[in-house]
Amino acid sequence: MKLRTSFVIASVGCLVIACKSGEADDGAGGSGTTSSTAASGTGGAFNPPDGSFTMHLGPVDVPAGVEKTQCVTKRLGNPSAIHVGTIHNDLIGVSHHMIVYKVNDTVEQLEPVNCDPFTDALDPAKGSPIMITQKSDETLTLPKGVAFNLDANQMIRLEMHYVNPTADAASVEGVATFVPMPDAEFENEAGFLFAGSVDIDIAPMSQATVDAFIKMPADLTGKNYFGFTGHEHHFGTGVTVGMGTKGAAMKPVYDVGAAFSWSEPPTVYHDPPVVLEAGGGFQLKCTWDNTGPTKLKFGESAQDEMCFFWGYYYPNAGSRVCFHTEQFGGVDSCCPGGQFCDQFQ
Repeated sequence: MKLRTSFVIASVGCLVIACKSGEADDGAGGSGTTSSTAASGTGGAFNPPDGSFTMHLGPVDVPAGVEKTQCVTKRLGNPSAIHVGTIHNDLIGVSHHMIVYKVNDTVEQLEPVNCDPFTDALDPAKGSPIMITQKSDETLTLPKGVAFNLDANQMIRLEMHYVNPTADAASVEGVATFVPMPDAEFENEAGFLFAGSVDIDIAPMSQATVDAFIKMPADLTGKNYFGFTGHEHHFGTGVTVGMGTKGAAMKPVYDVGAAFSWSEPPTVYHDPPVVLEAGGGFQLKCTWDNTGPTKLKFGESAQDEMCFFWGYYYPNAGSRVCFHTEQFGGVDSCCPGGQFCDQFQ
């Protein structure tokens, strides 16, 4: 997906998904009652069980001041189709985040290369994102019977957005480990949602809030949502997400209060999952404290800002990128399938 930044900023394009990926430099080496829990990682070394499959990106040498996005695409090496119930990611070094995709590529790219964020992710015939990690150590354990389905010898893409803000050279590495569940335990395939607003305009030395309702298409309602993570850039001070119908009282599904950290935002898991009613959507609120000397707008670079969340749900209706903007009289759209999506293929 080649992002068309001017269109994105003007009309909110499904951009977004990129989560700040600037190509600043070419130099890089080498309830019932609904209960929820917030988790910020595993807190220790992950010991993959027998039968797991692991994939690496890097290590990559990162010169001082460099920000970029790079990808590898490799065969996972699973000899038969599997249902993956757990994914563990490690981000080592100066990474900002890593996105894991299952893709339909036929040629491997073993060495990290510059890549456009969410390449082909809006075309389900080519691939789909299945997990984003912004923590140094994170395990995604899906609910009982829920899994991501991978074909035999599945091609996997790891996309790493990294930033080295220091004056010295550094390195970055990403590791993704896939843990299958027994075939007999599988019941539902998981789906992935990335949703937000691009209506960001923050004056220097000021605080600001965006509060946007993002309506979901009919095929994303009636689903069981079990995990949420808020996403901003480095002036972000908080993200909350509510679920319901526009104008009605919202059910809080993501609110970690003072525990929010833009660099390692906690993930909130719901057990049992929360169900989105027909006609519903998500109320997303983002806050910022711009202590810098320049105006902040929406953008993919770490020098810009974002207001998004990602979520996991079942049964799967496809990975989606959804957005709202007050421009053009107010627009809600989800890609693939929504208006403007053809601008980003």
